[in-house]
Amino acid sequence: MSAPSSNVRPAPDQVLVDIVDHVLGYRVESALALETARHCLIDTLGCGLEALSYPACTKLLGPVVPGTLVPHGARVPGTSFQLDPVAAAFNIGAMIRWLDFNDTWLAAEWGHPSDNLGGILATADWLSRTAIAAGKAPLTMKDVLVGMVKAHEIQGCIALENSFNKVGLDHVLLVKLASTAVVGQLLGLTRDELINAVSLAMVDGHALRTYRHAPNTGSRKSWAAGDATSRAVRLALIAKTGEMGYPSVLTAKTWGFYDVLFDGRPFRFQRPYGTYVMENVLFKISFPAEFHAQTAAEAALTLHGRLAAEGRRVEDITRITIRTHEAAIRIIDKQGPLDNPADRDHCIQYMVAVPLIFGRLTAADYEDTVARDPRIDALRAKTTCVEDPQLTKDYHDPDKRSIANALTVEFGDGTRFDEVLVEYPIGHKRRRQEGIPLLIEKFRTNLARRFPAKQQQMILDASLDAARLEAMPVNEYVDLYVI
Repeated sequence: MSAPSSNVRPAPDQVLVDIVDHVLGYRVESALALETARHCLIDTLGCGLEALSYPACTKLLGPVVPGTLVPHGARVPGTSFQLDPVAAAFNIGAMIRWLDFNDTWLAAEWGHPSDNLGGILATADWLSRTAIAAGKAPLTMKDVLVGMVKAHEIQGCIALENSFNKVGLDHVLLVKLASTAVVGQLLGLTRDELINAVSLAMVDGHALRTYRHAPNTGSRKSWAAGDATSRAVRLALIAKTGEMGYPSVLTAKTWGFYDVLFDGRPFRFQRPYGTYVMENVLFKISFPAEFHAQTAAEAALTLHGRLAAEGRRVEDITRITIRTHEAAIRIIDKQGPLDNPADRDHCIQYMVAVPLIFGRLTAADYEDTVARDPRIDALRAKTTCVEDPQLTKDYHDPDKRSIANALTVEFGDGTRFDEVLVEYPIGHKRRRQEGIPLLIEKFRTNLARRFPAKQQQMILDASLDAARLEAMPVNEYVDLYVI
């Protein structure tokens, strides 16, 4: 006869405690982390502004119930919407992620830590407007930047050693977890309430990755992060009511997260929480493409130039070999029909073919109009991915964190171009000096898609002056983006 289960409520799991203590107690003093967060802020909002050009995105935006009015609600940049913070978080999060163009973190688990901005900005804006209405001081953009640094750190440090994709779970689980912790702190939760909130995020239902992979790749991958960060706001608000938490949500035998969803393995950690992730985050500057293909697209652009210089045609190519790392093969090595833009921006063969043919790779190049060009599928059929164990090793090396791809093009006459190897994309920390001016130019371009010249300049003046931005009330900064 088995012994009865103990009903003694345990102390909270250490993983929960460490997250909460970091959010409540850690002082962000790294100038590099705050500077990178500022660049991350403008790049992330710019990605959202570009997404507003796509009806597939905008059809999902606005209040849950049309016509809903929310006094002192959070504003959605680039629109006229003023929403409750849960809906606003979904709107902002969906915009940010729609075109697969915001920042990236690659490790045992990958993801996009700036997805957390949906919940952080919506909550901070709502709290600021509510505070002003009550005659109190609003939050400042420094609060938002600090929240971003901490959310990046939680998501990224857990991702370093723990692969959720290998058990079929989507990385937005970490967005929900990080956003809940940071949003809860903004809401003023006590330590016990915040531990409850984080436990609620872990006990919650978690998204399957099937919408990112053949044969089901689809547009949910573009709004999944918005869903996760908005859910985080909801859970933090629930915890603020005094709702109980679940202290051994991870470690409970049989019924806990580890046993149910993680093959019985506890989380492993490479380093304590600090500012490492924001300082080393990867920006997508050149291409709206899954990050494991960024260097492949850059190499393809170089080869496009060689084709033009030597009078070669893409029709003369008989074979393309991509020497790459294991993660790229697992995620984006894809043959067969591609049914929609979400399918195409997760296919490395497609993301190599387009720049080889056209000398560019933009968000519009995933649409049906471009995808119908028969040369694209012809090149895809000639393209093979081969794993190089050394590139896989360098991908996981914390001192390198490379995302290398090497392309070799062969022709029908038996000749070939020399292999083009790109180890670090332009958004990598090792190329920051080269990348930041281009990131700012990307932001300028995205502002111009949505705002008249005077409004663009007002946003730039506030965003590029670090001291001014940090001191600015959140609501005043967000109001700069209102249509």
